[in-house]
Amino acid sequence: MSSSPLPFRAPDTAAHPAAGDAIARHARASAQFAQRDASARALVRAAHAEFGDALVQASSLGVEDMVLTDMLAAEGLPVAVATLDTGMLHPQTLALVARAQAHYGRAIEVWRADAAAVAAFAAREGETPMYRSVELRHACCAVRKLEPLARMLHGRRAWIAGLRREQSAQRGGLAARETDAAGRVKFSPLLDWTLGDVWHYIALHGVPYNPLHDQHFPSIGCAPCTRAVAVGEDQRAGRWWGEHDGPKECGLHVAPVAAPPRSIETTGDQA
Repeated sequence: MSSSPLPFRAPDTAAHPAAGDAIARHARASAQFAQRDASARALVRAAHAEFGDALVQASSLGVEDMVLTDMLAAEGLPVAVATLDTGMLHPQTLALVARAQAHYGRAIEVWRADAAAVAAFAAREGETPMYRSVELRHACCAVRKLEPLARMLHGRRAWIAGLRREQSAQRGGLAARETDAAGRVKFSPLLDWTLGDVWHYIALHGVPYNPLHDQHFPSIGCAPCTRAVAVGEDQRAGRWWGEHDGPKECGLHVAPVAAPPRSIETTGDQA
C-alpha cells in the first residue's frame, strides 16, 4: 500500500479549549425550527410507513443521530437503531450506548468490526496507521467502519442518517431522500437543520448526548482521528485534521457498500 507523507499527528490535548456546556454554547433555534421539526417527523413517519421492519437508523451516536433516535421514540416508531463499534471509539461514546438504551427502554444494535480482519490489518500496518498516510487512513476506515456497515445494512431496504448540509461542502448537495449504490433508500431528515436547531432540540427534550460535545468535539469518530476544535474552526476541523486535499469523509455516506451477513446475536449486540 502506498504511503504519502505523514498527514497529521495525534492531537495535543493540552491545546484543547476548556470544557463547557454545549447546550449553553449552541442551543439557538432558528426561525424555521418548528417547520423543520415537523418536516423531519413527517419524513421518519413516511419512511416507516413505506419500509417497516426493513428500515434502520444508522447512528454514529453523535448529537444529530441522538436527535433522530429521540424523534423515533417520540413518534412511537419501532425502527431499529444500530451503531458501529470500530474498536477505537472514545469510552464516552461506548458509554452512551448504555445510557441511550436505559433512557429509551430499547436495545441498540452494535455491529463490531471483524476481529480477525482488524487484527490482520493492525499486525501489518500498526495500531495507528492513519497517522502515516491518507491511503492507510482510508484502509483503516474500510476495515473498521465500511465492512460492519455493510453487514448492518444487509437485508434492509432503507436507512436513516443524521446528515446536515451545514456540516460540509460535500454534504451540501444531498437530498432528504436518495438511493444509494446498493439500491437502498437513504433518508436524511435533518438536512436543513442548523447546529443551533439540533442543540435546541436536545435541550428542549432532554436528549442524552456524548459529554465530549461539552469539551468542544462537534464531530466525534474514532479516538485517534478526532480532536476538539477551537472557537471559529469548521465543524469538521477535528476530524482527520491534517488532510487538506480532499473531503473529510470515511466512506459511510459517500460510497455505501454491500456484503453478505455474518451471524448475529438476538440481544441487539451484533457480531
